[in-house]
Amino acid sequence: MSYQPRFVITPELLARVEAIAALRERIMSAVVQVPWIPALQKDTRARNTHSSTAIEGNPLTLEQVRAVEEGKELVAVNARARQEVINYFAALRHVEKQAAKKQLTHEDVLRLHQIIAGKVMDQGEAGRYRTMRVRVGAYMPPPPEDVSGLMFELLEWWNKESVALSPVLSSAIVHYRFEAIHPFADGNGRTGRALALWELYRRGFDSHHIFSVDEYYWEDRPRYYGALDAVRKQGDELTSWLEYTAEGLQQTLEHVWQRIHQLSAQSRGKKLVLRPRQEQLLQLLRERGSMSPGEIWSALGVSKQGAMDLLRPLMEAGLIRREGTLKSGRYRLK
Repeated sequence: MSYQPRFVITPELLARVEAIAALRERIMSAVVQVPWIPALQKDTRARNTHSSTAIEGNPLTLEQVRAVEEGKELVAVNARARQEVINYFAALRHVEKQAAKKQLTHEDVLRLHQIIAGKVMDQGEAGRYRTMRVRVGAYMPPPPEDVSGLMFELLEWWNKESVALSPVLSSAIVHYRFEAIHPFADGNGRTGRALALWELYRRGFDSHHIFSVDEYYWEDRPRYYGALDAVRKQGDELTSWLEYTAEGLQQTLEHVWQRIHQLSAQSRGKKLVLRPRQEQLLQLLRERGSMSPGEIWSALGVSKQGAMDLLRPLMEAGLIRREGTLKSGRYRLK
């Protein structure tokens, strides 16, 4: 017998699913055959890694997470925090490589957890279902002897019945049910969010891997945990959770579209999409009005030449202008 989720398609949920579908199509059309997809994928991986690990208390900032990915040495960074980030980057790459997999098994779940939780487990063993009772706040997940059977039921539903639903819904259901079972002694949050992402990937929803919905959860962690807890208080009725996650996915896609639409420009007939530091520079100019060259390279933590490498394409694309001389002038938005 497979797991049977209970929920109602409310007008609000239906409207969000339709809006999400329209946004996705707009984004997918905008990014067809463009050269900057790898840079956007790299940035999305960093944002997903930062958000999902930060939800669980990892102290690294987004810029530090990017530095870890680039192999840079960081001063006064806890070894465990660094390892959690390294593990999650590896997990995202694993999920991307397995995106076309049609059937997921216990072994797939165990392997993903082994990648995520290796060398950072407080209790239990990475890649093995728990053999102990655990508590999540006031919530007591099922006893360890029930875990394997409950995971079998979830996988049975996921592999056979979830395809009848929009991936917007199926990914959210997998996310919640996995967290409710809490099959591992540690690392369930990161693994559950990675599985939800895997569902979006394998259903072709985020075929370019450029959506970072975990940022939405991270930005208001109390609401995220509250939404999970509300389902338990409602006897595992999932409607409120689906509305919450659909709202998050819609906002995520709106953010992606805004980045593509507003931070793109035509330069010599080619689409220019900004690198993360260029986005940061434009935001600083919006906030400050204008900046000198020294202020720019100091704020961005780059060399003088690095600042010019960021500025030059923006000036050529007509996004910013220089007032005054090259040495003493100031830069502002056009």
